[in-house]
Amino acid sequence: MKRKDHFFVWPAVIVFILDQLSKLIILGLVRPHDTLAVVPGFFNIVLARNRGMAFGIMNRSQGHFTSYFLVLATIVAIAILIYWARRQGEERTGVLFGLGLILGGAVGNLIDRVRLGSVIDFLDFYLGRYHWPAFNLADSAITIGTILVAIHMIRPRPYRG
Repeated sequence: MKRKDHFFVWPAVIVFILDQLSKLIILGLVRPHDTLAVVPGFFNIVLARNRGMAFGIMNRSQGHFTSYFLVLATIVAIAILIYWARRQGEERTGVLFGLGLILGGAVGNLIDRVRLGSVIDFLDFYLGRYHWPAFNLADSAITIGTILVAIHMIRPRPYRG
């Protein structure tokens, strides 16, 4: 394995394992619609099943079309991530690390969708009656990875004349 591949593969593997492990623990501890207050007034652990996309978009869709579409879209996104990572140079470790985080999260959520028909979300942040949609570790990795990739793509590269 090339040095640059470590910056892509290992973050993906670690995110995938932590994501699946955390979801397995939550499924064993929390029943649907239960709430475990961790920091009252700010953070709960819940068990939510998201059949849609991020933030519950398309969550209430009926039929299997939405599920098949999201599985196919995720597989295409994974292929694009791998292609993009392969095209990065050795010096692009920040981009590779971000792409690895995104890949690990995408695979984690894909496994849920194929195995369970929905994605397990359990992190519930809120202030008063204002709740952020529940999410999981895979979603967090995808978000952080996207921010890292954006920062490294915007930041000028040093000239290597």
